[in-house]
Amino acid sequence: MKLYRAGMYVLPALCLAGLSLWRTAPVHGFAGPSNPGAGTWDKAAAAKYLDDREVWWQGWPRAQKDHGTVCISCHTNVPYAMARPALRAALHETSAAAPETVMIASVEKRVGQWGEVVPFYSDAHDGAGKTAESHSTEAVMNAVILLSYDANLGRVRPITRTALDEAWALQLQAGDDEGGWIWQNFHLSPWESNESSYQGAAMLMLELASTSPAALTSPEDARHLGLLKSYLRKHYAEQPLLNQLYVYWASAKASELLDAAQHGDLLARVRKLQQSDGGWKIASLDSIDRIDKTAQPAESDGYATALVALALEANVSDRKDASLRGALTWLEDHQGKDGRWQAASLNKQRDPESNIGKFMSDTATAYAALALEQSAAKPAL
Repeated sequence: MKLYRAGMYVLPALCLAGLSLWRTAPVHGFAGPSNPGAGTWDKAAAAKYLDDREVWWQGWPRAQKDHGTVCISCHTNVPYAMARPALRAALHETSAAAPETVMIASVEKRVGQWGEVVPFYSDAHDGAGKTAESHSTEAVMNAVILLSYDANLGRVRPITRTALDEAWALQLQAGDDEGGWIWQNFHLSPWESNESSYQGAAMLMLELASTSPAALTSPEDARHLGLLKSYLRKHYAEQPLLNQLYVYWASAKASELLDAAQHGDLLARVRKLQQSDGGWKIASLDSIDRIDKTAQPAESDGYATALVALALEANVSDRKDASLRGALTWLEDHQGKDGRWQAASLNKQRDPESNIGKFMSDTATAYAALALEQSAAKPAL
């Protein structure tokens, strides 16, 4: 597996969009932490930011796809699906938020009409290989979203089983990347670059590891899972730390992914990169040169810190661990007034108040909310 390490222009990462039936007020500007040092965070504001961003995505013309569906975005849809249900109990919600319902319906429609829907990108319009890349990437992300959704239901629904079968059907069966997938590649880190295929596979493994074993009992499931685990182990050492953290996160429920030495090595590297304020910066986890030659931000950000927090929460038994405590404290202290946690593009300098400039913050906010909610459900630090 060869990794392309140069950044390029930013396009919307991979899509999936359904018709938006809602309108929302603009997301307000990031004005820094709303209550620095207070050790509290605003769950309702986080949910509103995530919902508003999902509604914007569903209504964005460039995200509109065939059959009345929406492009499935790795930066907005996928983390939203993973994190938004975690806020329901705290907000006394009795059902999924309206934008969440639309998103799931769009994914299910594309899964159910898989033989008819048009891949998001094509060879004819986007360059050689883009049809296959888009088709394969969507299949994996559809499965990730629906498996994550079903984890909250406590069962795997037939439509989710179909999504997983569609992903299995496109899994590579030979070659150096056997067990992985062809992936959308516009040389845009972290979601659309050569290294993104590994991250996508790790995210699917993360959801599969949280799925009831009773739902994965067929010989075909066992064969595909075996290939996936072998792929993740084989290519682990060559990955940026960002990707390794997803495998580390998944390894809490799939211990065969990493051995004790790999666990110790990753923890040591993560601890060494923790900044004086308790957070991490994304460029230290996935270091690339920006296409516009601007410097990567030096300050801690919500994406890197929340991802580290999630991985540590899953694996570190000591709730008083200094790195875990520092990560969670940083997250509690760095939510913006509009509900978001800030993170910047790896690929070029962007206006953080533009809609495209918020893509990294979408992931940061989802992961931060998930990390903090999961922490609250465990014994106090």
